[in-house]
Amino acid sequence: MRPVKVFSGNANIPVALEISRYLGIDLGEATVSSFSDGEIRVRIDENVRGSDVFVIQSLSDPVNNNLMELLVMLDALKRASAKRITAVLPYYAYARQDRKDQPRVPITAKLVADLITTAGATRVLTLDLHTGQLQGFFNIPVDHLHGTPVLIEPLRKLAQGQGDEKLVLLSPDAGGVERTRAFAKRLQVPLAIIDKRREGPNQSQVMNIIGDVVGRTAIILDDMIDTAGTITHGATAAIDAGAKRVIAVATHAVLSGPALERLNKSMLDEIIVTNSIPLRGKEEICSKIRVYSVAPLLGEAIKRIHEEESVSSLFI
Repeated sequence: MRPVKVFSGNANIPVALEISRYLGIDLGEATVSSFSDGEIRVRIDENVRGSDVFVIQSLSDPVNNNLMELLVMLDALKRASAKRITAVLPYYAYARQDRKDQPRVPITAKLVADLITTAGATRVLTLDLHTGQLQGFFNIPVDHLHGTPVLIEPLRKLAQGQGDEKLVLLSPDAGGVERTRAFAKRLQVPLAIIDKRREGPNQSQVMNIIGDVVGRTAIILDDMIDTAGTITHGATAAIDAGAKRVIAVATHAVLSGPALERLNKSMLDEIIVTNSIPLRGKEEICSKIRVYSVAPLLGEAIKRIHEEESVSSLFI
């Protein structure tokens, strides 16, 4: 079997190191830096000819810099004759720009998919895309994992420790119902939905809650927390509707703009997220945040892909 090698850009080195430890190998040697004018400079410092290579890079802030690092690394590995190159994207940026919802706007999610493929990726491994249909934007195989195995355990412990206190899973909008239903089914708790009207980009207004949250611990489940408007407004609506307390759960902690201030001032008791995006001390600014690692999940997927085994059991 051809050797497996794992490389990382600068976006999320801690997760890359965790994954390499899970696989029992050293992180691949590469120089990823910038010239004085800001151009990305990459040099692969070991032989990768004929290797099965995985490049780990979250497309998080600074998004464009991290995207360019990924593209240049993929090109370098392709030109170094790697046999197969898998782009491992714990967080896929531009995913919300996935359709023409206004005249004369781009479909940037498709553009980024084309760039990754053109740069040299022959496969993509990613986690909790904003919408599952984004897999179809790629003309190469995509393994789309969900954060469920990572996030379900703290929720299961919470459910077991509630005693007589009842839980309810709360979807932040109609689009998140499928994801929330999957969690509710595994936890065997009821489902409710927040009916909201979006006023503009990164703005939301909660209108109503469909379902019973009275006297329950409401768990708002989303794929990401960006500016935290949806989550914090949802928490307020849940409390106003009679919820006893509210907990937020999301895979990707983008936490841009006023997010931390909003979360600190919100009615949320706890915020459960993963390290698909490095928090860089944000969890210290907001003590409500609890972080769980996606490295074992991604590491197991990498192991199975390399050994040509099924990864379908991880798609839960």
